[in-house]
Amino acid sequence: MKIGAIFPTTEIGTDPVVIRDWAQTAEQLGYDHVVIYDHVLGAEHEGRDPLLTGPYTEADPFHEPFVLLAYLAGFTTKLELVTGILVLPQRQTVLVAKQAAELDLLSGGRLRLGVGTGWNFVEYESLGMTFEDRGQRFDEQIGLLRKLWSQPVLDFEGQYHRIDRAGLLPLPGRKIPIWFGAFTEVALRRAAAVGDGVIFGTSPTRMAPQLERLRELLEKEGRSADGFGVEAIVDFGAGPDAWQRELRFWQEAGGTHVSIRAMDTAAELVGAKRVGYRGPQDYIDALEKFRQVVG
Repeated sequence: MKIGAIFPTTEIGTDPVVIRDWAQTAEQLGYDHVVIYDHVLGAEHEGRDPLLTGPYTEADPFHEPFVLLAYLAGFTTKLELVTGILVLPQRQTVLVAKQAAELDLLSGGRLRLGVGTGWNFVEYESLGMTFEDRGQRFDEQIGLLRKLWSQPVLDFEGQYHRIDRAGLLPLPGRKIPIWFGAFTEVALRRAAAVGDGVIFGTSPTRMAPQLERLRELLEKEGRSADGFGVEAIVDFGAGPDAWQRELRFWQEAGGTHVSIRAMDTAAELVGAKRVGYRGPQDYIDALEKFRQVVG
């Protein structure tokens, strides 16, 4: 089972040396991957109709995933670089394909592209994309990304995209894995049909019913669970006993990946307790303590 770390994007700050030290510490400690959350904009929740129901507001800073991962790629050599998740339908598909291909090439094939549909309709509107049809656009985007990464010239016409005999160069040197963020039935269905894996947003024991349902859907699609990735989160605030219990449960359940989340922002959403991190060094110390306990 692969062990990763979630980058504390909303709390670690903007000092490039601190960010470098965090990533290099993760690699030196033997972590397999780092996961980057995504939002382009934060929005005020007050006075919205319909309500904004997500956990993040205008007060929560987010580093841009592709730029940050490119920065991390420059001073690491082994870490898998994961978006977890990139809100795909609010972005131009061809540009995402280009950015992902370039990042994968320059990092030596280390990108894992985690994608989802998101929840912030203000963010969609601000980026010039419609929110209501995001699911249908997302479905078309997945197939188009793979075509763009594999065909030097593409003639494509879909419901949302038209590419008239054009293509990306350079092409990635491999099939970039696409994993889906999943909580809901529709997301699990999409993942089982066309995904390479699933990133669950909370702890292994809380995700047990979704894992069972995912395997039912994979079987229905005629796909084997072997080789299909499933990742969950262990929160640092849960403490050492819970870390070991959750990892043991996930390994026995057939989970392939797990990541430690050391960040107070939106802790309640993932069923976690706030720790009260006091500064950048605390996030680095959390990496070290978790690794000491779980091995």
